[in-house]
Amino acid sequence: MTTAPLRGSDRRISPVFLGIAAVTAVSGWAAWTGFASNPGLAVFLFVTAAWIVSLCLHEYAHARTALHSGDISIGAKGYLTLNPLKYTHALLSIVLPVLFVIMGGIGLPGGAVFIERGRIRGRWRHSLISAAGPLTNVLFALVCTAPFWLDALDGVPDAFRYALAFLALLQVTAAILNSLPIPGLDGYGVIEPWLSHGIRRQVEPFAPFGLLAVFAVLWIPEVNHAFFDAIDAILRGLGVSDWDSYWGQELYRFWDSPEEVPPAISS
Repeated sequence: MTTAPLRGSDRRISPVFLGIAAVTAVSGWAAWTGFASNPGLAVFLFVTAAWIVSLCLHEYAHARTALHSGDISIGAKGYLTLNPLKYTHALLSIVLPVLFVIMGGIGLPGGAVFIERGRIRGRWRHSLISAAGPLTNVLFALVCTAPFWLDALDGVPDAFRYALAFLALLQVTAAILNSLPIPGLDGYGVIEPWLSHGIRRQVEPFAPFGLLAVFAVLWIPEVNHAFFDAIDAILRGLGVSDWDSYWGQELYRFWDSPEEVPPAISS
């Protein structure tokens, strides 16, 4: 089977993604300068838009790795344009992950790209395609926390600092949760090529429910507390204090948070 080579339009960044990036930039500027009358609203827009940008980059990493691994149908599907509306479930690609953030302050993936696995040879390639998404979240988390672990926070406004901390929390939770070896998540996709055909057939029916199962388990108080204790420990290792991430989430929930930005504590 052959497929037409990539055209320029298959790789051109979509206006949808550029619009989301523009919202990220403008709201980030508003959080930095204090332009918004309610700093929480600026933080909400900045974190939400940046979170969607990271979702697009997560799926782009899957698609780009698949392309270089042999699935040359990726371009025609529009996955290289960074347009979230091109994903398998366009509505859930944006709405569901944002709802996860609003409801529980956790980053869970939503969008999905359809990869023609039959075109790809080699188990290592299949595993790398699945691992590319969570690795993108790890990279995003390192970028968000760079001012913290580089001790470069002098002059960074408190609202923007807290926004970065909360965005980093989302990236860390996304990387960890999506790396779990649970059907439907990328962690399972990493190990799936190494499983027997019989095990894969038995597990396949549970794939559509893996993400919802993870979210349901996190509602158990004991599990939730243990999970976020681990997340806080990772963030502290990256220089982000519990104070920073806590107030980041409080400002994000601007509808029930104080209008004044609390002062940052010294690192």
